[in-house]
Amino acid sequence: MAEARQGAQPRRLLGRLVAIGLGLALSACQTVVPRTSAPVPQRPEAAPAPAPVQPRVESGIPQDNERQRVALIVPLTGANAAVGQSLANATQLAILDTKTDRIRVTTYDSNRGAAVATQQALADGNRLILGPLLAEDVRVAAPLARRAGVPIIAFSNDVSVAGEGVYLLGYQPQQSIERVVRFAASKGIKEFAGLVPNGLYGERASTALLRAVEASGGQVLALQTYDRQPGSLSGAIDRLARNAPYRAVLIADSGATSAVAVPLIRRGGGQGAQILGTDLWNTETSIAANPALSGAWYASVSNALYRQYAQKYRARFGVAPFRLSSLAYDGVLLTVRIARDWRLGTPFPRGALADKGGFAGIDGAFRFGADGVAERALEVQELRGGASVTVSPAPSGF
Repeated sequence: MAEARQGAQPRRLLGRLVAIGLGLALSACQTVVPRTSAPVPQRPEAAPAPAPVQPRVESGIPQDNERQRVALIVPLTGANAAVGQSLANATQLAILDTKTDRIRVTTYDSNRGAAVATQQALADGNRLILGPLLAEDVRVAAPLARRAGVPIIAFSNDVSVAGEGVYLLGYQPQQSIERVVRFAASKGIKEFAGLVPNGLYGERASTALLRAVEASGGQVLALQTYDRQPGSLSGAIDRLARNAPYRAVLIADSGATSAVAVPLIRRGGGQGAQILGTDLWNTETSIAANPALSGAWYASVSNALYRQYAQKYRARFGVAPFRLSSLAYDGVLLTVRIARDWRLGTPFPRGALADKGGFAGIDGAFRFGADGVAERALEVQELRGGASVTVSPAPSGF
């Protein structure tokens, strides 16, 4: 069962929870006395009727002693409301698909305050939290959940918030870069270059590229950074050209930015260089139609099962899902599997998350490392003929 909650009051999200109130009407009778001095006979007074029994109203969400309580903390208002709604819809779809009667998911709006949402989720008796989506919200929720002994399975990809009861389902760009570099090395490519944006994402992409190339026995000939100012990207590519010839260049940015960069790379000494991308490309549905990126490789989770999920999602909710929504679907699948051995009224058995055999979901096989970060089985795709073609399938397990 899935439900929504806002503050201390239930609210509409995936279904309508109807609060039924009892209206009690009280009436009084008045005796009219005639204007006469003669005494008026009085009828014997009837015994007062017993007061109606008022139903007991309890605060919080409805009691349910047959299901494990699981909280979903996502933004339902504000700038990320559409993503949060898609995540919430995905949990409902997962519950329907699994036909589970073991868990009850209640949704809380992180945009009204991650601390408020987490405190309410804990007060309502939830013993597992799915979400939040944003790293800053995970940082707020984590200490509150930790004190209550409740683990968090978050959708963020920021590894700095993982550990001590926080597990990350979010896609890790480091893993995507490592996978595509290994594939390129298997094709005989040993000389690499990199274009990365300034900022935390770029720093982590740079580190991942250097480590992956070293592990594969290759060499990074050039690594250039850029920002969002006009001319910064072209300037970085000009500097890259001084280190040609490299045989592959990683562009750690969106497909749109990469499509702008590729023609400049071709004119600047990288005519035959293999273009490599990251898992960011997997969130862009129109990327394969861009001719500039034809022949490029990138690694991501498999889309085979996701396409089926997206079709079912669209049929039920009337819109296409956000690509990230599969994280919430897989979070429910994971919980349902563990719930088979999770006794009612007991804490969530977090030891089950350490299963080295891993778990299966819409996004393929994954397992949590000792650091709490999900290690994923990734595939390599090539953009070819207006489509993404799998050139190295993802392993089916660990």
